Amino acid sequence: MEAEARQIAERLRSADRVGVYCHIDADGITGGAIASEALSRAGIAHDVAFLKKLDDASIQVIRREAPPVAWFVDFGAGQLHHMEGLDAVITDHHVPTNRDIPMERRRDLVRFAEDEDRVLMLNPHMEGEGSDVVSGAGLAYAVAKALDAGNRDLAAVAIVGAVGDVQDQEFRRLRGFNRTILQDGIEAGVLQAHTDLRLFGRETRPIHKMLEYSNDPWIPKLSGNGEACIAFLLEVGIDLKVEETWRTWSELDPGEKRRIVSELVTHMLSRGCGWREVVRLVGEVYTLVKEPVGSPTRDAKEFGTLINACGRYEAAEVAYRVCRGDRGEALEEAFRLLAGHREHLVSSLDWIEQVGLSRLDAIQYFHAEDKIRDTVVGIAAGIALQASGNRRMPILAFAFAPDGVKVSARAPRELVARGLDLAAIMREASKRFGGEGGGHHGAAGATIPRGTEQEFAKAVDRLVKSQLAGGPGSG
Repeated sequence: MEAEARQIAERLRSADRVGVYCHIDADGITGGAIASEALSRAGIAHDVAFLKKLDDASIQVIRREAPPVAWFVDFGAGQLHHMEGLDAVITDHHVPTNRDIPMERRRDLVRFAEDEDRVLMLNPHMEGEGSDVVSGAGLAYAVAKALDAGNRDLAAVAIVGAVGDVQDQEFRRLRGFNRTILQDGIEAGVLQAHTDLRLFGRETRPIHKMLEYSNDPWIPKLSGNGEACIAFLLEVGIDLKVEETWRTWSELDPGEKRRIVSELVTHMLSRGCGWREVVRLVGEVYTLVKEPVGSPTRDAKEFGTLINACGRYEAAEVAYRVCRGDRGEALEEAFRLLAGHREHLVSSLDWIEQVGLSRLDAIQYFHAEDKIRDTVVGIAAGIALQASGNRRMPILAFAFAPDGVKVSARAPRELVARGLDLAAIMREASKRFGGEGGGHHGAAGATIPRGTEQEFAKAVDRLVKSQLAGGPGSG
C-alpha cells in the first residue's frame, strides 16, 4: 500500500495543478480535506469539488475541465470503465469494476500503465483485502504521508473518515491498514484509542439519551424508551445531573462506567440477548485529543456524524472547512445542519414506522418517494433495519432523486459473513434497468429509472437468494 502511495505522490508532485474530486459522505469529505491539506503544504496548486456520485456524465465534465491530474477520493474504482485516456489517480476502497481487458494485464493496468491510460489507483482490493481495512480518507492519508512524513498529524482526520464509514463496526475496532494510520496518529499526539462503551454520543449526549438511541446493540426495554433509561440509571445509583446540567458519558468516573456496563450486560442477558449481542456494548473508541472536551469533534464517531450531516444537505464545503481546522463560522453552521439532520431522521423513521416494510422471499424494502431525502435514505434504512425490520434480512430503500430513483441497500453482518455481496448485486441488478450501482458488501447503492422499482426489488430478491444459496449470482 505504501509503495503504491509513493507512486501516486510522485505523480502529484510533478503536476502543475490537481483537480480533487470527492464523494459527499464523511469518508469522502475527510479524504478531500486530507488531500487538499497535503497538496497545500507541498505547494501544489489545486481545486476541490464535491460530487454526489461519479458517473459517465460527471467524468465527461471533468474531461472538459481538463485538470493536468484528476484525484478521485472515495470513488472512482467503480467507474474505471469510463476513464480511458484520463490522467488520474484514485484513492478508493470500493470494489473496482472489471474492465474489458485480460485478467493477467488488469492488475498492472489498473495500478499504473503509462502507455495505456494514465490511471493509477490505490485500493485495498488490489492487494487482496476488503473495503473495511482502510477508508477512502485513509488512502488519501497514505498519499499525504508519502508526500511528506510530517503529514502524520492528518491521521486524526483519516480515522474520523474510517469511523464515519463504520469500519470499526463489525469487529468493534479498526483493523488492517487502519491500525497503521491509528498508530501514526497516536505517535503524532493527535489520537488516543481505548476500550469503552461504544454507543454514540460519549462527548455530547446525556447518558440516558445515549442509551435511548442505542441501535447497535439494540437494548431491550431501553432502546427507544427515554423514561426507562432514566429509571435504569437511577437504579444503578448514577447521579444524572450536576446542578441543572445533564452529565455525559465522558464526565463519569471509571467506577460509574463499570457499574453501568455491568448492569447493562445483566439487563441484556436476562432479557434473552445472546453473548454476540451483549459483547457489542463495548469496543475500541477513538479520541481526537487536541479537540475540546465535550465537543463532537473530540470523539471520532460524533465527528464523523457531524461531517456526514453537512454532506447530506448540500453543505460538503462547510464540513470540509471544519476538517481543515475552521472552529468558528463553519463549525457553527455544521452544528445547525446536524440539528436539522437529526430532526429529518426522526421524522423519516416515524414515517417508515407508519407505512411499514414490504417483504419478498429474501429482502424487505420501503419506498420513501419524496418523504426522505435521497442523500439520507441509506442512513434511515440502516437504522430501520435495526429498529423495526427483520434483522436477518437485507433492507432495500427507494427515494426519488433528481436523476431517477436512489436505491440504498443494507445487510446484517451475519449475511455478509455468509457471502452476501450487495455491491455486486446492486451493480448487476441496476445494469438490467439501465442504471448504475456499487458500494460495499454490506452497504451499497444504485440509481435506476423511475417506474422500475418493483421489478428491481424482485431482481434483487432473486440475486440475494442465489448468492446465499451459493449460486452463480445471476438470479
